[in-house]
Amino acid sequence: MSLDGLATQLLALSTGALLLTAALLVWRRSLAAAARLLAVQGVALAALVVSIAAAERDAELLGVAAVVLALKGVVIPLVLGRGVRATGVDRENALRVNPTSGLVGVTLLATLAYLVSRPITQATAGIGGTAAGPAAFAVPVGLTMVLVGLLLVVTRRRALSQLVGFLVLDNGIATVAFLTAAGVPFVVELGVSLDVLLVALILAVLSGRLHAALGAVSVDELNELRD
Repeated sequence: MSLDGLATQLLALSTGALLLTAALLVWRRSLAAAARLLAVQGVALAALVVSIAAAERDAELLGVAAVVLALKGVVIPLVLGRGVRATGVDRENALRVNPTSGLVGVTLLATLAYLVSRPITQATAGIGGTAAGPAAFAVPVGLTMVLVGLLLVVTRRRALSQLVGFLVLDNGIATVAFLTAAGVPFVVELGVSLDVLLVALILAVLSGRLHAALGAVSVDELNELRD
């Protein structure tokens, strides 16, 4: 099998894993399980970058893939897992939308992402962009992840659960960027990933401190606090 064929297969597997993990994050209530799913999602995103690097014969993208794997596949999930252990709360028990309805929402969002991305894909292919190949058909996966991330932020009450939604949103934006622009410069991806890591660290530490001081990390309960 040619290198292009292997790259196409890896692209299909990685985007499938990205979409599956996003759906499972809506289904699962366990924050520890969410951290593990985010680790799998980070590995899948790194594999996506490797597939693009193979298709484009771009060695620099392999460095970007290594950064994505280290930060999004290892470090950030570990930070989230540490935050879960610090708060002692491992389950989201106050969902605004039940898991079954959430999965229906994911289906609707995936359909919307496909419809919205068609003009983008056609425009990119029309100007001879790098996404005119198999990557063009995977663009809806990135948009779906963005929408699922927003869904998680809106429907979850605990701060760490909303952090999970933010991380899925960031992974979705990165996926769209990689698919439509054949990757981003190494320095840019490193800077963005470090910013996301910093946000995750701050929120994880803050959640642990709030739980220790107030015994709650629900956003609704925190909104009721007054000076």
